[in-house]
Amino acid sequence: MIVKLGKVERVNLRAAWPNEASHFTPWLASEEGLELLQDTLDMDLEVEATEKFVGPFKADILAKRTDTTDDHWVLIENQLEKTDHRHLGQLLTYAAGLDAATIVWVAETFSDEHRAALDWLNDITSEKFEFFGLEIELWQIGNSDMAPQLNIVAEPNEWVREVAQGAAATQVSDLKEQQHRYWQSVRSILLETKSPVRPRKARPRHYANYAIGRSGTWISACVNSSRKSVWVEFAFRGPPGKLWFDELASQREQIETAIGQPLDWQRLDGKKMCRIVLQFEGADPTNEVDWARQHAWVVEKLELFQRVFRPHAMAFSDFEGADGDAEEPEDA
Repeated sequence: MIVKLGKVERVNLRAAWPNEASHFTPWLASEEGLELLQDTLDMDLEVEATEKFVGPFKADILAKRTDTTDDHWVLIENQLEKTDHRHLGQLLTYAAGLDAATIVWVAETFSDEHRAALDWLNDITSEKFEFFGLEIELWQIGNSDMAPQLNIVAEPNEWVREVAQGAAATQVSDLKEQQHRYWQSVRSILLETKSPVRPRKARPRHYANYAIGRSGTWISACVNSSRKSVWVEFAFRGPPGKLWFDELASQREQIETAIGQPLDWQRLDGKKMCRIVLQFEGADPTNEVDWARQHAWVVEKLELFQRVFRPHAMAFSDFEGADGDAEEPEDA
């Protein structure tokens, strides 16, 4: 028997969103639209406002990343038509007015010139800025519901940026290449198992951070090649950090019972960051033959740390004067 299949047809964007400001922007800021954006950009977002003033201009959507350890704004500018110079100028104005930002330009189609402009901006600006170009499409099979799709046509080259930032030579060191492959394998497991820990892009460095839902707190997986060590940690920073640490320390017995073993509690007086560490004894991150065992342990403990520490992080007391500067995990 021959199975009857439907034909996928592209739909005019105005069929779903007759007006950009009244229909498309509210949809993109909704739970459904935001989920599509997050999946496309591989980042966690929380909408702060729509039609938000940035200086004398209004950004269509202002969001905040919740998967980074610092305050990072995301500005989204929309067009239900082909890109134009006016919107490019607005993007540059927004970037100039923010200290750290991801700029997302959503349009029906991108001209070659505007795509090249975003690529150029990603090449010449510091790592604090990211420029994305996304084309929006609508598809339908017969009389089914219309389905949106976002396609990335321009994005920052994270690998190149990491190398340019950390390498003195023109080639990536063997260690950096190994670190990149290490975290890429961890990311693959998180994706394949549909882990509750949201996978992050693999980068050539000694740690990988994962958001747990509250600004200023995160969980990390870390390696130290020279000391032959692997560990996971729950970390937080800023002036409230020491008070948060003391709140957790008062529940140390309960927390260690939930984890199933003792933890290394590091208040780190004199520093902005505090952390609570679980070491993987006998693990050498340079021994690639042992990676399968290490990666299974890392994923298991990341998920355990998320289950145990996320409720505590969400219940932390609110204090004024939180510091927005992030610190990367130390090479413990």
